[in-house]
Amino acid sequence: MSIEKEGQQTILVVGASRGIGAAVAQYFYNQGDIVYSVSRTAAKAGEWIQADVSTDDGIRKIAEAIGSQPVDALLYMGGVWENNAFTTDFDFLASTAEETRFVLSVNLIAPIELTKALANNLTQASNPRAIYIGALSGLDQCATPEVANTASKFGLRGAVQALMLALKDKRIGFTVINPGNIATEEVLLDIEEGRFLKQTPIPMGDVLSAIEWILSLSAAVEVGEIDLRQK
Repeated sequence: MSIEKEGQQTILVVGASRGIGAAVAQYFYNQGDIVYSVSRTAAKAGEWIQADVSTDDGIRKIAEAIGSQPVDALLYMGGVWENNAFTTDFDFLASTAEETRFVLSVNLIAPIELTKALANNLTQASNPRAIYIGALSGLDQCATPEVANTASKFGLRGAVQALMLALKDKRIGFTVINPGNIATEEVLLDIEEGRFLKQTPIPMGDVLSAIEWILSLSAAVEVGEIDLRQK
C-alpha cells in the first residue's frame, strides 16, 4: 500500500551534506517539501543553513534562520564518531579528550539543545515530529569499543525518552531510529576498500520508508524507537 502525501511540509534536516542526512534532505526536497539543510559544508538539496551544531553559536544560528515559522519535522540525521571507528585500527587509548567532547556534543548535546530551540516552531505544526538517528551500538548487548560514540547513542535514547516527558504539552511525536550500517556512499566505499567487514548494508530506501511512515501517522500515535538490524 502506498502512502499518500497530504501536503507540503516544512522539514529541517541536520547533517545534510553527506551520508544519511544528504539522502534524506534530497528525498524530501524531491517530494516538493520545504527543506532546510543544516551542515558545516555545503548541502546538496534544500535551503542550506551553514552551522556547526557542536557549538552554542551553531544552534543559535539555526534557530535564527528558522525564525518563528512552523516546522513539521525535525530530522536529526547528523552523527560523528572517533578516528578509525569501526575498524581494526581503532584505539580507545589514542582517542583525545577533545575528540570525545566533540562526539558527545554532536551526537547528544546538540539534539537536546536544538529540540529545545525549535520546540515552539514544532508546536505550531498540526502533527509535529522529531526523529533522530541513533545506532544499534546504543542498544543493550550491542555496545562497540568506540566509547564516545556508544555513550552518545545510549544517551540519545535516554534523552529522547526524557524529552517526551519534558515537552509532553507540546504534542510532538518523538522517535529514535537505531540502524545497523546503512548503504551510504561512505559505507559502501569502506566495505569495498576493506575497512569494514564484507556485509550487505541496509538499503537507504528502507530508512527513507521508515521516516516517511512515521511522518504519515496520525497525531494519536507515538513511535518511540525503531531498530533496523541487518540479517
